[in-house]
Amino acid sequence: MNVQVIADPAGRLIWASPALPGARHDAGAVRKHAIPATWAAADVTTFADAAHIGAGSAIRAPFRRLRRDPASHLFTRRELSAGQKAVNTSISQMRAPGERADAELKSWRLLRKIRSSPAHTACLVNAVRILIRNS
Repeated sequence: MNVQVIADPAGRLIWASPALPGARHDAGAVRKHAIPATWAAADVTTFADAAHIGAGSAIRAPFRRLRRDPASHLFTRRELSAGQKAVNTSISQMRAPGERADAELKSWRLLRKIRSSPAHTACLVNAVRILIRNS
């Protein structure tokens, strides 16, 4: 299952998406839930991990060290500039509260061992989100 979550700057979970079945890439999942379009329409910028590169203009992701060589279609390593490293550090610092919120959600065994339909998963994730908020 793939569930996308949004946390506020204090690290509190404020939204959990409906669960998508199967192995779904994060960038595809956020597009499926129209998250990039919603952020862009609201003129909000958010910060995400490298799995969200290319998901939309409102989502800022870190620079990657791999790049595809157009001639050979192979991935080659390149060093990041000092400016790119500084941007990656800043993005990591801004993402830290959200990562803590995500880790707190994943710490619930119920969600790690779930074997039900995606519709039930969304209900369980939201119930755990409410329990976390009220604790």
